[in-house]
Amino acid sequence: MTFTTKESIHPEAPDRYPDIPVGEPETEQPEPTIRLHLWLETAEGVFFGTGRALLLAKIEEHGSLKKAAEDLGMSYRAAWGKIRATEEVLGVKLIAQNGCKKGGHRLTDHGLLLKEKYLLWFHEVEMWALRRAREVFPWPVKSFEEKVPSRILQFLIALSVSLTPLEALIEVGV
Repeated sequence: MTFTTKESIHPEAPDRYPDIPVGEPETEQPEPTIRLHLWLETAEGVFFGTGRALLLAKIEEHGSLKKAAEDLGMSYRAAWGKIRATEEVLGVKLIAQNGCKKGGHRLTDHGLLLKEKYLLWFHEVEMWALRRAREVFPWPVKSFEEKVPSRILQFLIALSVSLTPLEALIEVGV
């Protein structure tokens, strides 16, 4: 059964859907959480999404691609491959070495800009989708951040709406 509007599943229209009980349900209402998967792709496949934005944020946090990969539970090779694939599509470097080979990595201006713009776009799309879900569905709908207020998620959300990483760190109390 597909519902197109809030009214379609409300008790005000019991004749339209006689199999839906009218009145208060005897079981606890679901508490759905909105989840979105947004990415950018070319004909060759995905070149940027939430995972890569998080990888860039971790590189920025740790100053190291290796430590960022470890923190995310992925191999250095996989992390490096994802960064390189995105760099090839865009034709710009996202990360650069800090001096010598063992000096770690930092985000380039292009890497910072891509991460910040992606997170801003994601946040805006998610907020619009949450507003619409709350208008359409007859039960409370939570945002993902309301369900899982982890420190990194709070940081990424704050980062997506702040001007600098320092502002985001201050906002989440780090």
